[in-house]
Amino acid sequence: MVFGLFGKSDEKIQELIDNKQFDELPIEVIDELGKELIVTTETTLSGYEIEDRIDIVTAECVFGMNIFRDMFAGIRDIFGGRSSASQKVLRDARRTSLTELRREALIAGANAVIAVDLDYSEISGDGKSMLLVVVSGTACRVRKA
Repeated sequence: MVFGLFGKSDEKIQELIDNKQFDELPIEVIDELGKELIVTTETTLSGYEIEDRIDIVTAECVFGMNIFRDMFAGIRDIFGGRSSASQKVLRDARRTSLTELRREALIAGANAVIAVDLDYSEISGDGKSMLLVVVSGTACRVRKA
């Protein structure tokens, strides 16, 4: 894999991975490392045995819904229809939160996260609207049964 594309040399990235310093890795590298990590909403994994439940892991992300998205979403409220701009923010928030959850699981030494729960909330005030996404689950070490 060529890590140099992510603003750090291949050697530096490999050093961070070897030293389990996942918190300093770029998101793209976490995505690549996390591909083999099992992330599920199920509480058990069919075909796997849970060797160790390590810890609860969480990720919290706050995203701004800019004024134009808010304005067009308001228009959609009046006339009906889907708001693709708001859907994009929700999709990006979910993906980013799950990437951060994978990062936390890797830091904990897990190869799976079970019982994943996604919660969405709106934080608003002073005419501003923010989206809060909290993802939590149980970091585990699992092996094929």
